[in-house]
Amino acid sequence: MDTAKKPEEIKLSKSGRIRFTAGFFVCAILWMTGLAIVSAVLLPQHLRDIAGEAASTTIFGYVNAATAIASLVANLLFGNLSDRTRSRFGRRTPWIFWGAILAGVTLFLIGVVDNAWLIGIIYCVCMFGLNMMLAPVIATLSDRVPDDMRATMSAFNSAGTTVGSSLGTLIGAKFITIQIPGFATAGILMGLAGIATIVVWPREQSSKDLPPVEGGFKEFLASFRPPMHNARDFWLAFTGRTLLIFSYYMILNYQLYILESYIGQSKTAAAATISIMSVVTMVVALIGSLTSGAISDKLGRRKIPVNIASLLLAIGYLLPWVMKTSFSMILFAGFAGLGYAVYGAVDQALNVDVLPNKEEAGKDLGILNIATTLGQTAGPIVTSALVGMAGYNLVFPVAIAFAVLACIFIQMIRSVK
Repeated sequence: MDTAKKPEEIKLSKSGRIRFTAGFFVCAILWMTGLAIVSAVLLPQHLRDIAGEAASTTIFGYVNAATAIASLVANLLFGNLSDRTRSRFGRRTPWIFWGAILAGVTLFLIGVVDNAWLIGIIYCVCMFGLNMMLAPVIATLSDRVPDDMRATMSAFNSAGTTVGSSLGTLIGAKFITIQIPGFATAGILMGLAGIATIVVWPREQSSKDLPPVEGGFKEFLASFRPPMHNARDFWLAFTGRTLLIFSYYMILNYQLYILESYIGQSKTAAAATISIMSVVTMVVALIGSLTSGAISDKLGRRKIPVNIASLLLAIGYLLPWVMKTSFSMILFAGFAGLGYAVYGAVDQALNVDVLPNKEEAGKDLGILNIATTLGQTAGPIVTSALVGMAGYNLVFPVAIAFAVLACIFIQMIRSVK
């Protein structure tokens, strides 16, 4: 394992800073737009067209459960493998490229098949490809970005994912009646994410001359052990991140079903509402991400934005629960979208700050990124179960409770202000 540079040893030119900033934003907006086209609109509608209204909710929950497991494994696996990679293209670059290609191809194939089991399998492979790309991308924050820029980089990454989520939902709504071109668009955007990142970022140095990785297969398996020594803040950040993202995706991934089944809109009316929600989220995401990230770096503080984010998310979940109108979902898009963007602006910076061992940044950030994929994929599973038990009325208060708990766990972190 090579020794990672200390934060104060990482130097970037002005052009290098600009290229990293642009690269994080471009990567995030491309992969998230592609994924959101499918996950937020086309996949749930595709399942509803195949299986009907009642069965599609349950199937969607099972599919998300399977992809959650795939994401857990993939994030840890590829973060570790990229730490150990020795190639003339560097440690991270090969995984970013091939992960994007695999994710893009399989994202398109989801729309081609009409069997729910096969859809689930292909979607799991897609998650392997996506995390093959993302784990090395996030590890680059520790490898190549100085500590006084990490919140800014995290902010641009967050802005890209939040805008991409909105843009993807908007695009997906346009393809709701002609789905194959929508799935193709999603796959192309996903594939371009890794290629664009490699092109925009400064070229990664060769890792062939780094010290070779010691040990055999037994040592390789042992290297997957999660950090335990001086890792209290690491696990608090993991838990807080999981709960907060969990709460957001409980609502976000079910917004189409909420509009159709809870509020009572038709398919076309729901698509129109989602389009408005997407524009609202896109605007507030840019404002929230870029301003709070820069302020966090300037003040050197991460917890204040988390407090603000939790409050905004809770308000966003409360409004549809109380009002039960299409306008309340637009308000959800504004409040919750802003809250998620504010949190995301400091999210990755906070994660790097709590790493117990910078030499294993790829593996440990991979574990922390499990919190993201766990929240994104398991949140809808809980929603599915709650809807089955008591309808959508129980979903919103549970999401509020998770957001509050997330804030509490992150406030307990000692090593970060």
